[in-house]
Amino acid sequence: MKNTHMKELTKGFFEQNPVFVIALGLCPVLGVSSQVSNAIGMTAGVFFVLLFSNIIISMLRNVIPGSIHIPAYIVIIASLVTVTEMVMHAFVPAVYSALGVYLPLIVVNCIILGRAEAFASKNSTLDSALDAIGMSIGFGLAITLIAVIRELFGSGTITLFPVGTFTGVIPIPWFYDNPVRVMALAPGALLVMGFLRAFFEWKSSRKKGK
Repeated sequence: MKNTHMKELTKGFFEQNPVFVIALGLCPVLGVSSQVSNAIGMTAGVFFVLLFSNIIISMLRNVIPGSIHIPAYIVIIASLVTVTEMVMHAFVPAVYSALGVYLPLIVVNCIILGRAEAFASKNSTLDSALDAIGMSIGFGLAITLIAVIRELFGSGTITLFPVGTFTGVIPIPWFYDNPVRVMALAPGALLVMGFLRAFFEWKSSRKKGK
């Protein structure tokens, strides 16, 4: 039983990573990964919405009629996204502004709806919560990795959340003086995503070959 729960928790890290393997939720990944702070903020939003939507939908899976399950899921997810928006607007307005339209678009994020339909509606509350945590961590690892590469090469910095007198911007020697500006733009997002996706496909094919 413990092994089953652990598998549900860890499958989203690499084996079924929602970005690099299943290729879901690419719109926000490509859109907000120009800075690490944006990636962390989006991860926090996805984590909150995915966790609680999975839990609620799993608890109500025998109550929601099959004919209206998708609209019901969207209402639940939209309510959670609204809460997320208000909290971010109140406590981290800079991140809220940076995420822009991609924050409310969590409502129709393929990862959220996909896990609700494919997993939470068919499994127990505990397994659904573990699935949500694992998929959120996998999403966070993916978008943060892309953001680190893009910001490092594109701007020569790593931007974290400002605390006290700390501005949040950390210049990285050499990279700061020799930026590759295209990496901070939309083509850079596609390039990084393409190379990382190819790497994961190569790793997967090698594992299957063995």
